Amino acid sequence: APRGGVAALTRAVAARHGAAASTAARAAYNTLLVERRGDANEVALVTLNRPKALNALCDELIAELTEVTTEFDRDGDVGAIVITGSDKAFAAGADISEMATRSYMDTYKTNMFEPWTALTRLQTPTIAAVNGYALGGGCELAMMCDIMLAGDTAQFGQPEILLGTIPGCGGTQRLVRAVGKSKAMEMILTGDRIKAEEALAIGLVARVYPAAELVDRAVAMGSKIAGFSKPIASLCKEAVNAAFEMTLAEGVHFERRLFHSTFATDDQKEGMAAFLEKRKAKFTDKSAAGGCGSGRVARGGMHARTTVA
Repeated sequence: APRGGVAALTRAVAARHGAAASTAARAAYNTLLVERRGDANEVALVTLNRPKALNALCDELIAELTEVTTEFDRDGDVGAIVITGSDKAFAAGADISEMATRSYMDTYKTNMFEPWTALTRLQTPTIAAVNGYALGGGCELAMMCDIMLAGDTAQFGQPEILLGTIPGCGGTQRLVRAVGKSKAMEMILTGDRIKAEEALAIGLVARVYPAAELVDRAVAMGSKIAGFSKPIASLCKEAVNAAFEMTLAEGVHFERRLFHSTFATDDQKEGMAAFLEKRKAKFTDKSAAGGCGSGRVARGGMHARTTVA
C-alpha cells in the first residue's frame, strides 16, 4: 500500500481512474463490483469483491469504496446505495495481514481507520445487505450504513479480543447504541458471534430474508426510498443520525427546524397537494419558487445550498 494508508490510496485510485472515468457506474475497480439497479437505474449496488480473503477490508478496498460511494452520493439520479458482499461473507473483518506488524506510530500518524468513516457522511441513504460473515470491521462497516438487512445465513460479531486488540472503527460505540450495553459487552468481551435471527431480535438488523433473496430485497427497498424526494430523504437521515449526538431537547429542536426547512421545497408542496387530491405525488427534488427563481436543492439539510436552475 502507498505510504500514508487509505488516504494515499484514495488519491492513487482517483489518479488511476482519471477524471474521464470518474463516473462510478463505469469505473473498473480491483476490489469491488459496481452496477446500477432499478427501473430507472436509481439504486447503486456495490459488491465487495475479495472472495479469496472473505472480503477482508484492506486499505485498497476502503479507498475504492470511499471513491465509488462518494461519486454515487454526488449523482442526482441515485436515490439509494446498497453495499453487499458474497454469499459466504459480507466482510470477515479488517485485513489482519496488513496491520499485524504495524507500530503504534504507524497507526497514529495515519489515523488508522479514520477514512472508513466517509461512509457515515454520505447524504444518500445506504443499505447494508449482509450474507455470511460480518465480523470485526465487517460488522462495523455494516453498522455505518443507515439500514442493515440480513440473509438467514448471516453471522455478526466483534471478535477483536481474540486477536489481542479491541474494535477500532466504531464497534464499541455503534454496537452499544444498537443493542444496548449488556449485549454489546457480551459480544465484545467474549468475541462470540450471533446469527441473523438473534440480530433481528435485538435490533441490530431491520429484516431477515432468505439468503438467495437478500440482494434483490435490498435493491427493492432502495428503489422505494429513491422514489421519494431525495432532499427530503437526506433530511430524514440527518435528523435520525442527530439523535446519537444530541440531548432529546436539542434533537427535537433540530428536527423541528429541519421540518420547517422542507417548506422551502417544491416536494413538500407537491406531496401535500397530492395527498389532498388523492393522487400519487411526483417529486422533482427542487426548491420552491421564490424571488430568485426556482432551483434544485442540494443535499445537506439546513446547510444545503440552492443553485438557480
